[in-house]
Amino acid sequence: MAKIKITQIKSIIDRSERQKRTMQALGLNKMNQSVEVEATAAIIGMVRKVNHLVAIESI
Repeated sequence: MAKIKITQIKSIIDRSERQKRTMQALGLNKMNQSVEVEATAAIIGMVRKVNHLVAIESI
């Protein structure tokens, strides 16, 4: 599987609890923090739910 790099670019303050928990599940807790994960269907689905808060690049 391909790997993707996900970077948090916007704050989760004033976001829904569901979006906050999705960001935690992705491993993002702070602004400008990045994680590298496998591009599975579950991860892609989570990224789509919070795509306005993150930047994605393939590795």
